[in-house]
Amino acid sequence: MVTISLCMIVKDEEDVLARCLTSAKDIVDEIIIVDTGSTDKTKEIARKFTDKIYDFEWIDDFSAARNFAFSKATKEYILWLDADDIILKEDMEKFKDLKNSLDNSVDSVTMPYNLAFDEKGNVTFSLRRNRLVKRANNFQWCGFVHECLVVGGNIINSDISITHKKLQIATERNLKIYQKKIEEGVEFTLRDKIYYGNELFDNNYQDEAVEIYIELLRADGVWFEDKISICGKVSDYYHSKNNRDNAKMYSLQSFLYDRPRAEFCCRLGYFFLEEEKYHDSIFWYELATKLEKPENCLGFINEVCWTWLPYLQLCVCYDRLKKHDEAFKCNEMAASFVPENESVLYNREYFRTLGY
Repeated sequence: MVTISLCMIVKDEEDVLARCLTSAKDIVDEIIIVDTGSTDKTKEIARKFTDKIYDFEWIDDFSAARNFAFSKATKEYILWLDADDIILKEDMEKFKDLKNSLDNSVDSVTMPYNLAFDEKGNVTFSLRRNRLVKRANNFQWCGFVHECLVVGGNIINSDISITHKKLQIATERNLKIYQKKIEEGVEFTLRDKIYYGNELFDNNYQDEAVEIYIELLRADGVWFEDKISICGKVSDYYHSKNNRDNAKMYSLQSFLYDRPRAEFCCRLGYFFLEEEKYHDSIFWYELATKLEKPENCLGFINEVCWTWLPYLQLCVCYDRLKKHDEAFKCNEMAASFVPENESVLYNREYFRTLGY
């Protein structure tokens, strides 16, 4: 059995920290808490779980804080979590099995990071992160915001999920850090530019963000998953501006970097649906249903596009073409994924009035 250190950086997390640590305490062998300036009861709560609590002066650099936390670990492997993450019961059991069976030749274990959910708790948005790493390798975090753990060697992919249960509303904190770095003359890496663009986009400076995105799409050295994600944001931007031609173009551009993704097929299907070009819309939604989801993808995955959404939209298209048999079948396919979905249930009532 391997031993594990849990390393966390926190600030003013009194509302969520106990929830996180309770879910992880039976899995790990030590808990390292690095506080970056809490003014609430965060430290008091942490002391109920560990005496290994350290202060780190905040210098607008998340990687520096995480690397400091990692430096305090003493066990064979390091697990990192954010305070608003939890490990669900079924994943706790999987984690215990992993801990018992993990070969010490493994340098890193990736785990799905579930970020968004529907009203029934089904995962709708996720990505995969390097989550458990061998301490002896001294892997380092990079990037002052939206930091990344740089790993190498023998990496395995697990099905143990980390669940993100965010309570706090997003702020301009990260954007202000980027802006301060610009004022200080810090030279951004390509990755910094990507996440600076994302902060601009999410804080309603979308014109400025898209300028950065288009520059990045032309640049060499940008990770293909980042280019795919950027294509989605630029496509959505142009759609919001009622520029469907550019919206379609940037969705199609995503196909340059990897096989077609269901997220973009659904975008294209929706653009044509808005134009009442139902046969074209059907082409893209049907393609979405036939694609194989990338295995162990490190990019963002919108689960609804790979499951029920294209079938629900196909139902709409076929109904408008008066092909009610096909529409009914598509709604039932959507129901096989989300039987309690409001739209699915509404459609079933509609089809009953048609004799189905």
